[in-house]
Amino acid sequence: MLTHHLRRDRRPAVPGRLAIVAAVISLALTSCTAVSAQDDSAQGRTPGAADGVLPDHTSAHNTSLPGVTKLDPALREAVQKAETAMKADGIKLQVTTGWRSKKYQEELMEKAIRKYGSKKKAKEYVADPDESHHVTGHAVDIGPTDADYWLIRHGNRYGLCQTLSNEIWHFELVTTPGGTCPPMTDPRG
Repeated sequence: MLTHHLRRDRRPAVPGRLAIVAAVISLALTSCTAVSAQDDSAQGRTPGAADGVLPDHTSAHNTSLPGVTKLDPALREAVQKAETAMKADGIKLQVTTGWRSKKYQEELMEKAIRKYGSKKKAKEYVADPDESHHVTGHAVDIGPTDADYWLIRHGNRYGLCQTLSNEIWHFELVTTPGGTCPPMTDPRG
């Protein structure tokens, strides 16, 4: 089609013109692939199930996934009991994230730095890997919102408390069952 167009315009066909264009496009694509490969090698592979990434609709009873299995056993048991009680109230609990590998937490921090422009601002939303309670298996994020509100009201029956004021989905085992939840931390200062 391009050759036909060139002939109609009465321009002489240049045998190497298409080859040059193809070479330039190939070089551009190779450069993009090389940059992408450098980014991948600098950041490592994308975190997956082995790092704690959980599929949608994960139950606390799904102990075949490292994100659930590697939770502190007492925390996992408390969330499982809460999930069972919540289900009786017609609310479905989803563990959106539980245990995370250090690598996964590092990736979340890097994304937050890119999003917020500085590590200081990013730390208002994501903990450093060495400080994250997800990395130690002592924190769990729950969804959807109705499950969060149920846990905020009833979680202390199981020892579960919202611990971060800016994250209604973040719960930790920080009291005895039936005890009082301690004041929340505000990572924003």
